[in-house]
Amino acid sequence: MKIIATSDWHLGNLFHGNDRLPEHKHFMNWLLAQIDEQKPDALLIAGDIFDNGNPSANAQSAFYDFLADATQQYPDMQIVITAGNHDSANRLEAPRALLTRHKVEIRGNIRIDWENGDDGEKRRIVNYDDLIIPIRNKEGEEIIVLAVPYLRSDIVQNQNYSEGVNCFIRELTQRARELYPDGILLMMAHMYATGADIAKNDASEKIVIGGQEEVNMEGWHDHPDYLTCGHIHKRQRIWNTDWARYSGSILPMSFAEKDYTHGVDLVTFEGRKASVNQLVYTPQHRLRILPEGDEELSPKKLEKLIETELQDRTDGKLDEHFDYIVLKVKMDSVSNDEISSLEELVNRKNAVLCKIQKVMPLPDLPTTADNTQLQSIDDILNRDPMDTLREAFYIIKKTDMNEEQESMLKELLASIKNEEND
Repeated sequence: MKIIATSDWHLGNLFHGNDRLPEHKHFMNWLLAQIDEQKPDALLIAGDIFDNGNPSANAQSAFYDFLADATQQYPDMQIVITAGNHDSANRLEAPRALLTRHKVEIRGNIRIDWENGDDGEKRRIVNYDDLIIPIRNKEGEEIIVLAVPYLRSDIVQNQNYSEGVNCFIRELTQRARELYPDGILLMMAHMYATGADIAKNDASEKIVIGGQEEVNMEGWHDHPDYLTCGHIHKRQRIWNTDWARYSGSILPMSFAEKDYTHGVDLVTFEGRKASVNQLVYTPQHRLRILPEGDEELSPKKLEKLIETELQDRTDGKLDEHFDYIVLKVKMDSVSNDEISSLEELVNRKNAVLCKIQKVMPLPDLPTTADNTQLQSIDDILNRDPMDTLREAFYIIKKTDMNEEQESMLKELLASIKNEEND
């Protein structure tokens, strides 16, 4: 059987104020062409379909237009979709009954049942069966999909988050093996596995403060035959295994991700063995930083570089493959007039200026714990707050925090984050 696995579409995303809907439509048209060529038995989308819980009407229309095209053109293909942390589970599941009739299964919420215990207290029972979806092709081959949406902290209540997720996964896997003793298990999930590689200073992929929602997979002894995962934007193996991967985001979500490869994973099963190949997608627009590397330029030298590196617009208009640009300039050598001049110059090129990053010399502070020297305001703003607090504590106290102090700060920061989300 052949499966196309993808995640992290982030429909409705505004990239530095620029609507990315044309880029997403470009990707979805490409994906339809891949489906036509590869003839997969199923398409799995593992979370972060939308960029936020209240996506625009245009973003939703584009998504449902894609589903309509996919189900009409390829009626034998099963589609399974799960919610990510950016999605509203309720909104995503709203058309579930209708979509099920068109071989599209959506899982956003975890169904909870209640029963009376022997002591008269009500007990919470997770409906794992709702997440177990068998997929069969025309040849009669079958794979059991375990469709796990992003698990919010209330689902794994009364436990450390990692332990709670592992318990949930373990019980789901056990239930699937009870229902399908010889079944091939393919799990889709949306989580941050401990040790996953993320881009340095990537604000778009900021992990929950203090690592509160990391999942340590070391205890996954009875693991599925294959795990396709969303949440981390860089395509990679999980824990360097052959049976678990992040498929990666379809577009770079920040300039920190500009060198990632993008696409979808083609997972082919021969019995229980899964082989994985990436179908590489080239996004419609390149992300470029001028100058590249650590070089810093004065405004005049930067103007010359822009003239050399960027093409002029045709008849004053952007073409469909314009570049997104960040300019880096020395803060102590640039005036407002020079900033305006740089903006006007880029506006004559086949490029959209996303920001001018003013690189300023920082005070003589200690190098960070991981020997990273902060060089710009962006470096500071995009850091994990816990890293900043650890270093501030060390500078003041001349010693590291103990476990209790770290735990208290993590709880405080998590509380602040929850208030921001409410």
